[in-house]
Amino acid sequence: MPVYFIRDKGLERAKEEGFALERDMQQIVESNLHEAFSLELIRSEFNLKEMRIDTLAYDPESKSFVIIEYKKDRSFSVIDQGYSYLSLALNNKADLVLEYNDRLGGNLKKDSIDWSQTRVLFVSPEFTKYQKGAIEFQDLPIELWEIRKYEKGIVVFDHLKPLESSASIDTISTKSPTIREVARQVKVYSESDHLKGIPANIAELFDELKLRLLNLGDVEMVPRKYYIGFKRASNFVATTIYKSQITMWLNVKKGKLDDPKGIARDVSVVGHWGYGDYQLVVRPASDMDYVMMLVKQSYNKH
Repeated sequence: MPVYFIRDKGLERAKEEGFALERDMQQIVESNLHEAFSLELIRSEFNLKEMRIDTLAYDPESKSFVIIEYKKDRSFSVIDQGYSYLSLALNNKADLVLEYNDRLGGNLKKDSIDWSQTRVLFVSPEFTKYQKGAIEFQDLPIELWEIRKYEKGIVVFDHLKPLESSASIDTISTKSPTIREVARQVKVYSESDHLKGIPANIAELFDELKLRLLNLGDVEMVPRKYYIGFKRASNFVATTIYKSQITMWLNVKKGKLDDPKGIARDVSVVGHWGYGDYQLVVRPASDMDYVMMLVKQSYNKH
């Protein structure tokens, strides 16, 4: 995707500088891991058994581990390497938990981790059409992120996503014992998973809400196990769909939400899915314009 500067009312294309080494990409990502991916850095260059993980990270929202690998060589197999790393993580759970506790001073237990949400991110300046085609599965726990560096310190991330109509990884899992073993423990959730058994009026309400959220601008919908998140630079709202309502959590700190009608509930000291200190309940009779006024406050903060 070209990047331009405005020069005398015209456009001047920014010069791409590129990366000399994979380590250069790694330093940028690890120094900005929370800003770019909403993740916590556990360790760089983590040796586990006979493999080395470039970046071991933790997702505090889904309570899961994330492996990040950096690639300048475009000949690697996305599926083979991705599932090898996933298998490595799932077969060495205690080591990952121990590393988290040692590095971040935490007290995680193996059973407090959602291992079903473990995933791998590949970061590269460019992927081949074959590598892009390899992720055309709707339930693949592997993500491709292109990173480009331009003059004047500009860095652009582009998340490559499969088509909504993509096939399931189950269609090829029988051909590989590694994929089959990982698929038994890891699940990638979709919007349709959250809409199973939901009455038509609530499904229609979610469709309206989703459209309003996506129309705010540069918004990505991210289904997780217990909620569907919507993110800008970072997550700004999470939604859980029930049979009679939709519950939303706004990523706004306590005391920072302008809510004249007082419909948002303070959940700053209450355990809940998603993130933020405010909860909204949306029903078919709700004032959606007012709901979106509250949501936009969270959107503008992220």
